[in-house]
Amino acid sequence: MKYYKNGVQKSYGKRGFPTKKEAQQHEAEMRLKLQSPTYSNAQHHEGRQKIKDYLTVWVKNYAPNLRPSTYAGYRSHIRNQIIPTIGEVRLNELTPAIVDDMIRALFDKGLSQSTVRYCQRILSVSLGGAVKYGYITSNPARNIITKFGKETHVPDPYTIPQLQQFLSIVTGTKWEFPIAIASLYGLRISEVLGLRWRNVDLSGKELRVVEQLPYNLDRGTNIVSEMAPLKSKKEGDGRILPITDITLPYFERQKEQQENQKAMCSVSGTIYYDNDLVYAKPDGSPHRRDKMSNEFGQVVRRSGLPHLRYHDLRHTAATNMHQLTGDFYTISEILGHTLEGTAKSLGLSAQVNTVTARYVEVRTERKRSVLETYHNAVLNPPKVTEISSENQE
Repeated sequence: MKYYKNGVQKSYGKRGFPTKKEAQQHEAEMRLKLQSPTYSNAQHHEGRQKIKDYLTVWVKNYAPNLRPSTYAGYRSHIRNQIIPTIGEVRLNELTPAIVDDMIRALFDKGLSQSTVRYCQRILSVSLGGAVKYGYITSNPARNIITKFGKETHVPDPYTIPQLQQFLSIVTGTKWEFPIAIASLYGLRISEVLGLRWRNVDLSGKELRVVEQLPYNLDRGTNIVSEMAPLKSKKEGDGRILPITDITLPYFERQKEQQENQKAMCSVSGTIYYDNDLVYAKPDGSPHRRDKMSNEFGQVVRRSGLPHLRYHDLRHTAATNMHQLTGDFYTISEILGHTLEGTAKSLGLSAQVNTVTARYVEVRTERKRSVLETYHNAVLNPPKVTEISSENQE
């Protein structure tokens, strides 16, 4: 049997407690526990449920506290990693040693440190809830002996020459528009997929980022009835970005291509699902975020360029704009980041005076200037003048 002394868990056998004082203290604690209105047999019963049953219910109840993408990640890691490893263990029988064994088993499967660490974090958060409900007395996922080292595997953003090479490779393919817009304007993948023509003014040369594609679209979804709000509260009603002269053809070609696709569907008698999306499948249906992200990895591998995630195109835009202009405030407005978020993205340690920043108004003209500087550097680099043989002589 187990009891606590000075907050430390101890045990006693059939012969009883080591001392009379400890026996009396344990008796007093048990009387207090039984008299407490918070104690019930229900708590004892819940503590005996299996980890797989507890986590399945917990993640559904905890969902309102999470972003859709985080919730999907929690469910995936619970289903694919945690439950297959320790799902049959009872909640009140889980120990730090068992959690350490789970971690070793996940490493043995060849999972990365970030994935294993994420599993431990999910388990720790979920068991914290079990402690608060009184199902268990302590959180075993917090008392492990495993130490996770620091990881520095975040891909470096592409330099301008690398980005030029990448854009030349995807020119004329279905990847031309989404890669160009993400790398030149710093849009997130969900913002690119959720961009609608009603928010693109080609004559006024202006782009409004005001919404994004819902995270978890069901397979086979053809119609998107409602877009999701932007992630950042700082963005409020969205952000307005100028369309530079040199990037305008990307939008015009995309518009023309969609008109041709609509015409082909009409001629062939195929249904065209008009979601007003700037970037969609040939029948107008939305692209799924996860599938596009996976396919993007294959595009990068075939290009021969260094590994890069789709979201790193946003980092590429931020880094190159900062190196070319140094305009920290304007870049934060273009990205829709807080100043602290932009500093973190750029790897800067400089302190940002947020009080002063509130009064810095970044006008459209300034955004256009920064974007034009960056876009011209990528798409219209200065030509190298060749020296003729006559001049050499």
